[in-house]
Amino acid sequence: MLVARLSCLLALAATAFAQSPRIHTDRPAGAQLLRLPKEEDAFGFVVFGDRTGGPAAGIEVLKQAVADTNLLDPDLVLTVGDLINGYNAQAAWEAQAKEYKDAMVKLRMPWFPVAGNHDVYWRGPGKPVGEHEANFEATFGPLWYAVQHKQCWFVVLYSDEGDPKTGEKDFNKPECQRVSEAQFAWLERTLQQAKGARHVFCFLHHPRWLAQYGDDWQRVHGLLASAGNVTAVFAGHIHRMRFDGVRDGIQYYTVASVGAHLEMDAPQAGHLHQFHVVTVRPEGITVAALPVGTVIDPQQITGELSDDVDRVRASLRATVASCVAAGSGPAVGADGVVDAVVTLRCDNPAKRALELELIPHADADWTFSPDHQHLVLAPGEGGTTTFAVRRRNAAGMPFSLPELELRCDYLAADRRIGLPAQRGELALPPPSDLGVVPAMTNGILQLDGSGSCLRLEAAAIELPDGPFTVELWARGEDYKGLRALLAKTQASEYALFASDGVLDMSVHLDGRYVSARSDKAVLQPGRWHHVAGVFDGEEVRAYVDGRLVARARGAGKRTVNTLPLLVGADPDGNGKATSCHLGAIDDVRIRRGARYTSNFEPAATLEPDADTVLLLPCDADFGPWTTDRSGNGRHARRVAAAHCTVASRPGAR
Repeated sequence: MLVARLSCLLALAATAFAQSPRIHTDRPAGAQLLRLPKEEDAFGFVVFGDRTGGPAAGIEVLKQAVADTNLLDPDLVLTVGDLINGYNAQAAWEAQAKEYKDAMVKLRMPWFPVAGNHDVYWRGPGKPVGEHEANFEATFGPLWYAVQHKQCWFVVLYSDEGDPKTGEKDFNKPECQRVSEAQFAWLERTLQQAKGARHVFCFLHHPRWLAQYGDDWQRVHGLLASAGNVTAVFAGHIHRMRFDGVRDGIQYYTVASVGAHLEMDAPQAGHLHQFHVVTVRPEGITVAALPVGTVIDPQQITGELSDDVDRVRASLRATVASCVAAGSGPAVGADGVVDAVVTLRCDNPAKRALELELIPHADADWTFSPDHQHLVLAPGEGGTTTFAVRRRNAAGMPFSLPELELRCDYLAADRRIGLPAQRGELALPPPSDLGVVPAMTNGILQLDGSGSCLRLEAAAIELPDGPFTVELWARGEDYKGLRALLAKTQASEYALFASDGVLDMSVHLDGRYVSARSDKAVLQPGRWHHVAGVFDGEEVRAYVDGRLVARARGAGKRTVNTLPLLVGADPDGNGKATSCHLGAIDDVRIRRGARYTSNFEPAATLEPDADTVLLLPCDADFGPWTTDRSGNGRHARRVAAAHCTVASRPGAR
């Protein structure tokens, strides 16, 4: 019975909400969770800061602020003065006023100006009484006035009337920062007229409540406070944003700049080009500051642009096209000395032009000339740039490659889109004589089972089709789960796996894997084992410590891929290390031909021969490379925490 009553009550509640004139649904429950938005009148307005005192290009900042504001679509816009650079005579003043009005005329809503010192101060001969006041009123509007809108009043004051005794205009002198009796009387009458308004907002150029402007504002503030409905005061002039709190219910704001000079670039401290966005409701206001240029028109982010930028993100790279010796020695020497001219290449995959900046980063042992380069790439085209790169022989210091930072601006039809910078190693080639660097005694490769491995790109491994042998020494700390010792697979190529201690040699032949897999765990944690995989053209075999543990019949053409060969891991489809080995690996050799046809005694140390394609003794690291001693110069790149260290392996020399 209780359940039935609750169901009935829920149904009634849902019906009541469903029948509400503002919520419509045929669902039996949940409508009561929806909160209705406010219905009373609300609107927004925008406040622009100073334009003047900055570079000529500041007018472009103003134009961008106009474009941003049109997207926000407020009811009206107000400025807080200093519309033009001013401090000039008639002809120059008129030209600057026209430039400002030509930018502001593109606003789709009305705008209301405030006069600032740059707008009215005259410099040069023939200065008239009031300086440029008459020009301002003839060009922009009254020096003080009020506007009514949606039960609110907007009151514009003039803060540069000057010294009432001498008429001098100088905002640095408190006696010149006073409100005339005429303006004060007008303000008093206006506030009386606005008694019934929900909100009154006040605008002036100088933040006269600050101490450097004297104490005349105390009289004005008292008048505003006594009105009882003045909500906020907005000013400019100082070119930085600040909020001076709430005094007698009145909020005091200073707006920064829309193109004016900035003392420093510190957006989070209010030094920026911005405008205030004010949302007005009967009960109060909310004020937000938006940096100029951050309002985005979603209709400009077309599907074509989105896809194009994504192509750049996915494929734009800076690659080393060539590295040639600049002097008489090698470009990169085994002693760590570098003297090279490096050519970098970038290709533009996009349908729009890209502007690139390439910046090398390295420690003090390296020098680059120049210290950065620029490239502009046309759509679908590539380009190159060069650096002179040098590194001194820093005895005792480990060799590490520099980093290269690649910055990219996508040049859309109407704007420049900055993409996140890329930063990675500058992939210089290894020294040509690296293979003859003296080895450490009994070095081994240490792997942490979490992404560390050795990597050789597909182009570096030239293993012809037909019979081949792969072998290495391995010690696993833990074989549980998927564990790769050496792999170049993904429905292709070959691999040695040691998952759960079971040895598996697999070769992809004529579209399928042929796998020789031991029927039990043959690899013991903590113990060194020699493992080998052989394909002789007709059969795949797997050996542990020289003893055959698995064989599988199979023939055909080996399926090749462009993935890297990983030692101590298996590459996924993107070449990333998976199924990583935890422990150590030593003496990795790949050779042409089937070296082992029956049981054998493994060599404690593997040596190169005429058929050796790759031999990694894992005895020594140089920079990011582990040395290949096959004579083919196929040095492996160390990935993540992989490193060679001095350690004893029984029998090795």
